[in-house]
Amino acid sequence: MNGRDAVLKLLRRLVAGQTIGPFVALVLTMAFFSYKSDRFLHAQNLSLVMQQVMVVGVLAIGQTLVILTAGIDLSCGTVMAFGQIVMTKLAVANGVPAVPAIILGILTCIGFGIVNGGLVTGVRLPAFIVTLGTLNIALALTHIVSNDLTFSGLPSELLYFGRTFRLAGADFTYGVVLMLVLYGLTWYALTQTAWGRHVHAVGDNSEAARLTGIKTGRVLLSVYAIAGLMYGIAAMLLAARTTLGDPNAGQTTENLDSITAVVLGGTSLFGGRGSVIGTLIGATIVGIFRNGLTLIGVEVIYQYLVTGILVILAVSVDQLTHRRRT
Repeated sequence: MNGRDAVLKLLRRLVAGQTIGPFVALVLTMAFFSYKSDRFLHAQNLSLVMQQVMVVGVLAIGQTLVILTAGIDLSCGTVMAFGQIVMTKLAVANGVPAVPAIILGILTCIGFGIVNGGLVTGVRLPAFIVTLGTLNIALALTHIVSNDLTFSGLPSELLYFGRTFRLAGADFTYGVVLMLVLYGLTWYALTQTAWGRHVHAVGDNSEAARLTGIKTGRVLLSVYAIAGLMYGIAAMLLAARTTLGDPNAGQTTENLDSITAVVLGGTSLFGGRGSVIGTLIGATIVGIFRNGLTLIGVEVIYQYLVTGILVILAVSVDQLTHRRRT
């Protein structure tokens, strides 16, 4: 098999089955906005879309893992915001070197993930209730720790993934590259490893998975911990993109956008079925809608209206599909 055949085979595997619908939706969305705006398909505009997507895209990786296990994480955006405040305050106000500050911020987010996973597995609380609680805890801690101050003058190491390089006549950030690498690694882990098969099995039927010998508690705990890792990386990307440590950043729309990306990407809210590649497509669709509607002069409030309609349609399709399967 030559290199071209190998690439085509990989593309067919990536864009197949559950991702066909989201991929077709992505193509139709791009076709619509390219017809409505001459600027949409410009390389610089498309690179801007990817820069806008990268933070939500990384958040949505963690959200995908949680939803695959039939859970949901309402706290992802606020946990990310708190992780961002931890790393920026340590680096700016407390004189901690940038790299240790970043690591401590990411570890803070992982800690929230472990708490979420521990309560879901150990106390057997519903993920919705647990993450609703940690959403409020992370929100409060963000404002308490920051004293509602915005931290500027971030060290260069914190801004690295916001730097750009030139490709095909457009500027792309290193953060976009990191996001794509994370998607590739997660896709491999979910499709090519025993851990990935266990994640799908737990989401499909937790009791049946337990009876086959899968340590369901350990799997769930690992999923929430890895989700926390993704939120921490997203916090680093948010700081790099905005060049600030803002206590108000990422606490509302990012929570909803991450769930929207997962649902639009074809991952079932009932668990056990979905693809992280579909999530990448879903996140891109959300970014394209926001960008395209802005280009054609639609007010921001109507952008939220359209996004809400898309979520309802996607969940309706998921519900109908689940009914047919059962």
